[in-house]
Amino acid sequence: MNKRASGAAALIAVAALALAGCAGGDGGSGGGDGAPIVVGSINTISGPATFPEASQAAAAVFDAFNDAGGLDGRKIDYKTLDDKGDPATATASARELVGSDGAVALVGSASLIECEINAKYYEQESILSMPGIGVDTGCFDSENISPANVGPFNDMTLTLQYGSEVLGLDDICILLEIAGSTRPTYQAAIDKWSEITGKEPKYVDDTVPYGASDYTPYIVKAREAGCKALAINPVEPDAIGQVKAANAQGWDDVTWLYLTSVYSENFAEAVDDAGAGIYVPAEFYPFTDDSEINADWRTLMEDNDIPLTSFSQGGYLAATYFIEVLKGIDGDITRESVSEALKNMEPIENPMVGTPYAFGTQNTAGWPIILKSGTHAWEQVADDWLRIGE
Repeated sequence: MNKRASGAAALIAVAALALAGCAGGDGGSGGGDGAPIVVGSINTISGPATFPEASQAAAAVFDAFNDAGGLDGRKIDYKTLDDKGDPATATASARELVGSDGAVALVGSASLIECEINAKYYEQESILSMPGIGVDTGCFDSENISPANVGPFNDMTLTLQYGSEVLGLDDICILLEIAGSTRPTYQAAIDKWSEITGKEPKYVDDTVPYGASDYTPYIVKAREAGCKALAINPVEPDAIGQVKAANAQGWDDVTWLYLTSVYSENFAEAVDDAGAGIYVPAEFYPFTDDSEINADWRTLMEDNDIPLTSFSQGGYLAATYFIEVLKGIDGDITRESVSEALKNMEPIENPMVGTPYAFGTQNTAGWPIILKSGTHAWEQVADDWLRIGE
């Protein structure tokens, strides 16, 4: 994830008030021969914290598919809506796409709140969603939603696992920025790390605020407590503030264990002193690496002026997976046939991810990268994926 305004906290918090919806729609018939196949996407595109690249990347994949002839001449009509980080808008968007437009599936979404808001409605309407980037808890605990990315919770387990088992770090302290209903899920991620490794955090502080003007009190507390490493789940601006607070205290030997939320070129440019190193388990193959693994994605993004980010990787992959499943469907393309195909799909392998994708199976692999002091550039620190439990 890349630079996102710290106002995300307030928006995600509202998601705890998930809204139940009413039935509607025509079952997503998809029309007859030659009719467009309607696919939807709900994204936080405007507001203080935005995620536009995932749906842009998915749209580019679908456009290329259509230009190549589509599915036996049938084109994908990809409809993207902006929920603005607002629960009422997220609710209305789902009902427009699923009910009025008759979408057969949702693909490539990236929203602060929409999974938790709409999960029960998707179950009620028997429609499946493949977000490019799953953000809130609801993206990972519904049978009707299966993101392409690892997500912040598995990301937390991975970064802790890398710190303790690969870097050999002791005295890891965990600072959590909690919004909405995410606290139990983060605790489960920490407990999973403890179960795997037998290690425990030195302490966990779940009072760290989003968008604080000064993180010095939290940094001072951690240093005085003897923390050797900090595992934190911030949005990018907060992470910059945390690192700068440590620099101001002269804490130059702390190791930072962050999530993919800070993995961006903007963050790298903003940080001069990274202490003993800032480590991140990238959810997809590192986009800052000019590799053949990313070649198709990179070319498509550059041709369409879409930013090269982990968000656009997620949208690209979700749409790519969906097309592969779509091609294997015999008979008419309906919501029912698409849902059945997704639920029974064979796992799809792609070198951009460390876990083959199958609907309902979470990605559990990240690629370790580091930002060293004074370099302003991310580097790989592994030649293979780090997987939870390995």
